[in-house]
Amino acid sequence: MELKRVVVTGLGALTPVGNNVAETWGNLLKGVSGAGPITHFDASKFKTHFACEVKNFNGTDYIDRKELRKMDLYTQYAIVAAKEAVEDSGMDLEKEDLNRIGVIYGVGIGGIHTFEEEVANYTLNKDTVGPKFNPFFIPKMIADIASGQISIMYGFHGPNFTTTSACASSSNAIADAFNYIRLGKANVIVAGGAEAAIFEAGLGGFNSMHALSTRNDDPERASRPFSASRDGFVMGEGAGCLILEELEHAKARGAKIYAELAGVGASADAYHLTASHPEGLGAKLVMMNALEDAEMKPEDIDYINVHGTSTPVGDVSEVKAIKDVFGDHAYKLNISSTKSMTGHLLGAAGAVEAIASVLAVKNDIVPPTINHEEGDNDENIDYNLNFTFNEAQKRTVNAALSNTFGFGGHNACVIVKKYAE
Repeated sequence: MELKRVVVTGLGALTPVGNNVAETWGNLLKGVSGAGPITHFDASKFKTHFACEVKNFNGTDYIDRKELRKMDLYTQYAIVAAKEAVEDSGMDLEKEDLNRIGVIYGVGIGGIHTFEEEVANYTLNKDTVGPKFNPFFIPKMIADIASGQISIMYGFHGPNFTTTSACASSSNAIADAFNYIRLGKANVIVAGGAEAAIFEAGLGGFNSMHALSTRNDDPERASRPFSASRDGFVMGEGAGCLILEELEHAKARGAKIYAELAGVGASADAYHLTASHPEGLGAKLVMMNALEDAEMKPEDIDYINVHGTSTPVGDVSEVKAIKDVFGDHAYKLNISSTKSMTGHLLGAAGAVEAIASVLAVKNDIVPPTINHEEGDNDENIDYNLNFTFNEAQKRTVNAALSNTFGFGGHNACVIVKKYAE
């Protein structure tokens, strides 16, 4: 069976550095940090007081108020990114076979804020008026509901489900969408991820694990991947969405094509609940699997958008994996972590970083890894590698690789390349 080619024809984003793709991409290139004091709730009692929140967001600007009541914030974010991507794709849905358009969205946690609110309400009322729950509690909270809501909104009857693999969730969503299309099971899939976990339970849970930065006096500089003074990741929120489309279908309707999705990979660390393998074995394997799937050599890659969370162990293990996979070519790569600006969007990270990789390929420019200071060097990291510190760099980017790794040892990798006939 000859596999179909898959291209990217639409993009949508809602992130801590921009409420659409253009704003997000522009601020990534400028090196703008999305971090600041938490506004969703009073975080003063927690060890960490800051995060990378979406700014100036009002769901009623995008979604009918009656429908909004049925949606957790993560679903609202998912819908906003999907709307932008579908519009950007230029599809005339009246002319499309909606049975051949699907939605696959990733989320790491789901409706944690809804769960918090409902449990608090139950606790408050159980001894007086008895158990009291909102009838929308379950459908607002469950992890699959964002993909369901998007399909309902547009009437898309194709493959529809949610991937959950912690911080690799939306990269796995992209990989699954890629495979459905290249196997001929769909013409178009709306693929991406969303997360909105910056609430008491989310912040408190990650704080208890000592996973988060506590640089409360300087939040904008807290996410500093590959620097010796890094002290944990910065929570982020938002959504990213890509319209993945079978090439001939895209050409037939005259679609603009951002890039081609060349290959995907998956692996497991099989090592620890939360820590990456210290030698980067799972990270090494997932990149090798993606290269094999794309029928590409390590020398074909120009840019890696790394997982790069700014954690002491994770950054070191990923560097080891890159050097093992790419050998001498590792020193010719541009490497950067856009999490230095967006924070860690958890289940949405893979989609947002895939968008950054697509735009790097499209525009021949690599966004930076910000917040690195001269002399702030970790003896376990090879600084002869080009981490694209502090400033974007122009270069030819024929192909880019994007890594995402999740708690539980889940690893996913996506490779995009310039589209050519």
